[in-house]
Amino acid sequence: MDEPAFHQIVADVLKGEIDQYELIMNRCNNAIFNYCYHMLGDYAEAEDCTQEVFLKAYRHLSKYEADKPFEAWLYRIASNQCIDLLRKRKLYRYLPFLYQKDQDNRHVDQVIEHKYYNPSVLRALARLTAEERSLLILRCVEDKSYHEISLILQQGTIYLRKKFERAAAKFRKFYAMAEGEETNEHGQRQRPETTLSKG
Repeated sequence: MDEPAFHQIVADVLKGEIDQYELIMNRCNNAIFNYCYHMLGDYAEAEDCTQEVFLKAYRHLSKYEADKPFEAWLYRIASNQCIDLLRKRKLYRYLPFLYQKDQDNRHVDQVIEHKYYNPSVLRALARLTAEERSLLILRCVEDKSYHEISLILQQGTIYLRKKFERAAAKFRKFYAMAEGEETNEHGQRQRPETTLSKG
């Protein structure tokens, strides 16, 4: 669905054609759910959060500015909702985040599936802030450009690039530390050098 189509649906809904909003939900539901799922680390909670995102978007549809991408606006609502939930519960139960070995060029989905339940990744992510995690997910999991992320997080692209580099470095550091803990618990093993897949 292109931007003109989104704009037309929004206009129709604001005119009273409420059923048209279902088209937006059908188009964007999976993407928003995946984002919430990676942020919150819980399937049921991600489902509830996704519903709340679409409810908030519907309630504030009149505030949407048509000169900006609709999906970026929706992601911004999702980002704020997830961060609010994480702050309220004060417990960062993170799901594994994408990382790759230097020589590993597999597709992002394959990498995520391969390392999905790696406890070292969980431990590393638990030490990142919600904001850092949101940036890493949008860039490396959702494959958003820095321009798209800037619209979602409402921050400049240059700042986001620097922030990403810092967050990626922290992730690698915490991952290496977590791997060391795993080694101590289960005996000696070789620790792989890791790097994030995006720059």
